[in-house]
Amino acid sequence: MKKNYFVICAIFFLFVTACAGNIHNIEVKQLAKSTKTWDGEALPLYSAGQPEVTILRIKIPAGAQLEMHYHPVINAGVLLRGELTVITEDNKILHLKAGDSIVELVNKKHYGKNEGTETAEIIVFYAGEVNKPITVK
Repeated sequence: MKKNYFVICAIFFLFVTACAGNIHNIEVKQLAKSTKTWDGEALPLYSAGQPEVTILRIKIPAGAQLEMHYHPVINAGVLLRGELTVITEDNKILHLKAGDSIVELVNKKHYGKNEGTETAEIIVFYAGEVNKPITVK
């Protein structure tokens, strides 16, 4: 059964928030909604395996560069602070600043680098499958 994991997470968040206090003060702002990755490629269909959601908080120091890698699963994130540049193997470039969201590339090699002066911090949600990697170097 195919499920939209991001919708499930949003509904869960709204439910928890509503139960925690005054529901009249809830504010919802959509940060991303897309059927495509940031470079315009269509997102792949979900697999039929057991779903597994992973959420990572990643901190990238100023001047640091990640290794070339790819994600075999759909993932999206929000840059909480700092700046981050994402570069594909074929040299497409995306610049992110604090508050920006990203629908990440799937099965396409890329790397990130922090060209800013402070640590970049990003929260990334991966819609994966049990016993399958979310990142491959």
